[in-house]
Amino acid sequence: MDSARVAHMKSPLGITDTVLRDAHQSLLATRMRTEDMLPICPAMDRVGYHSLEMWGGATFDSAMRFLGEDPWERLRQLRAAFPNTKLQMLLRGQNLVGYRHYPDDVVEAFVELAAQNGIDIFRIFDALNDTRNMAKAMEVAKRTGKHVQATLCYTLSPVHSTQKFVALAEELAGMGADSICVKDMAGLLAPYPTQELVTGLKRKLKIPVQLHTHYTSGMASMVLLKAAEAGVDVVDTAISSMALLTSQAPTESLVSALQGTPRDSGLDLTLLAEIARYFGDIRKRYQRFESGLAGVDVNVLEFQIPGGMLSNLVSQLREQNAEDKYMDVLQEVPRVRQEMGYPPLVTPSSQIVGTQATLNVVVGERYKVVPEEVKNYFRGLYGRPPAEIDPEIRHKVIGDEKPITDRPADRLEPGLAKARADAGALARSEEDVVSFALFPAVARPFLEQRSAGIERREMVAAAVAARLLERKRREAVATAGRSVSGWKSMGRPIRPGVGWGV
Repeated sequence: MDSARVAHMKSPLGITDTVLRDAHQSLLATRMRTEDMLPICPAMDRVGYHSLEMWGGATFDSAMRFLGEDPWERLRQLRAAFPNTKLQMLLRGQNLVGYRHYPDDVVEAFVELAAQNGIDIFRIFDALNDTRNMAKAMEVAKRTGKHVQATLCYTLSPVHSTQKFVALAEELAGMGADSICVKDMAGLLAPYPTQELVTGLKRKLKIPVQLHTHYTSGMASMVLLKAAEAGVDVVDTAISSMALLTSQAPTESLVSALQGTPRDSGLDLTLLAEIARYFGDIRKRYQRFESGLAGVDVNVLEFQIPGGMLSNLVSQLREQNAEDKYMDVLQEVPRVRQEMGYPPLVTPSSQIVGTQATLNVVVGERYKVVPEEVKNYFRGLYGRPPAEIDPEIRHKVIGDEKPITDRPADRLEPGLAKARADAGALARSEEDVVSFALFPAVARPFLEQRSAGIERREMVAAAVAARLLERKRREAVATAGRSVSGWKSMGRPIRPGVGWGV
């Protein structure tokens, strides 16, 4: 093919790096601190990424719960640090960044504040691919003038197919999506099904298509290459020192593989290497949070369980002193998933399915113990499952109750005014009120500690100032009329304490 023809066909592949969100959520239990992100931001801002995924998902509550950080302040600091790069967040539809449905007024306030504080691209999904649970967040994000990336959760089951995923994408496009993301949270995509899916999406859609996958199964780099060949517009990767295992494929590897081709991303490998070295050093600070996985996890292919869900299962079994039941639980998960109508295993459905599977095995009788969240799932309060729920199991769980058929959020009372009243003086901004509405049990101690910390700092500063003033007074009296040998200023003697700032 001649060079003129190649130049005409050039279509650089966009790269979204996940190191500031999903990569450390997947590898380091979402523990990376903002202070460890900020020093490398100027270099990252020069790369020319399509976007950086840096907020949402589990980072919001983890910031308050584990790090003592305000997630809104992180957003503001990173916004200031990236004047040239689009910032992107992961939003769980009506669940926002939480694990249950929130009222529409809370959804509206959250999305508007996220937009005002610096989010450019909202990646919006629902664990059940129920578009009713995505509509409100999409509508508000669209109204703010931000980019709405409607997302389909990829999974494998007898009721999921390429044709159905393409039809879902067309529905989301009709709802006003600016782009479509295929979210393969478990790393289930294989190269050739990827090619088929991307080809189908590009044929039917007039908006860009982005692909997000995980390296858990070991196929992610091959998947991204096939997606690029099929015409995908943007892909998610992670800088190499925070890639692989349950994270994303390495950014530099894909950039290098595509150099000199029509899909050449144009990113600078030298600059990326600098960023990789930085995060390689930073990662050492968080070793105690590493998952312990040594490499590719084939269990994800057999049981379709994401890496994060695997670690949660191990933790639950350890708490029950039942680690020897691990393989039994792995085998129970697909069975429970089938009975629940084949939900994709992503937050919060992964927790719901995994917890019930664990209880079924540990208790020794299936569905003898059923948490309220599982009952609510069977009641339809999380949305419409992809397939029909097993009627016998449903009866065992909720008896003769009739599952709802309307949009779950339509049954929720407004929540913002109550959150504002409950937070009281602890809330110093609308962002604080929304944090309280989302996670009252986490936000209250965080806001209390913040308030106490500020008060303590003010008290300490006042005490220090008082001591310094008293010392100045004593020293001024003691040295009155005497010069201090050797310290001169403008030819005049300097007296300690006179004219010094406190």
